[in-house]
Amino acid sequence: MKLNPLQQHDANLLLGHRHLIGIDEAGRGALAGPVVAGACVLANAFFESAQAVTLSAAVNDSKQLSAAARERYLRQMEQMRQDGMLDFAPGISSVAEITELNILGATRLAMQRAVETLAARATGWELPSPLLDGPLFGQNPAAVRIIVDGRQLKPFPYQHQGLVKGDARSMAIAMASIVAKVTRDRMLLELDAQYPDYGFGGHKGYATLSHRRAILACGACPEHRQLFLRKLYDSV
Repeated sequence: MKLNPLQQHDANLLLGHRHLIGIDEAGRGALAGPVVAGACVLANAFFESAQAVTLSAAVNDSKQLSAAARERYLRQMEQMRQDGMLDFAPGISSVAEITELNILGATRLAMQRAVETLAARATGWELPSPLLDGPLFGQNPAAVRIIVDGRQLKPFPYQHQGLVKGDARSMAIAMASIVAKVTRDRMLLELDAQYPDYGFGGHKGYATLSHRRAILACGACPEHRQLFLRKLYDSV
């Protein structure tokens, strides 16, 4: 069965392991709204299933897909989950947690919540513990392998590897990015109904010109990240 490059990448990573978890986030650079992580777990059987390989063949980094395509692929992922081919979960950190922990700490917390949600309902695997010394995953070659888009997280409670531009290289991370992006976009649509002056439904909380102008005209709402607005206010 011929695999595309993202599928082949993860099939290679799974050699000697039972499960692979990919993690990505959405909303880290936004001016408003939560930061949301996605986690997706795949097993060797995923790459041995013609149906799973076919359904996932067009999945790519969520940033390269339209909103409609992301929703469509998430529905396919939901079907694959029902068929036992994979599992996925989001994890969320609120604006209050971003303020308390800073954006890096809140992003790590969202990622931790996503993988722990997966582990809480898993059968046949559990999350790896960090190694104090020795090669990564070297003490248990059958353990779950975790890969995170970008650089390695420091600190993080579970042993993992960072994969720069992983959303364009790994099937598990690409799927996780879709989970994160669709989950967050849906939340921002709800915020748009709650705070209609800011246009959250369009820019999803990012620093577009229309969003910046709305903040200056109306002031910030409770879902704006105050630390992120300092440069905006300092520039006027």
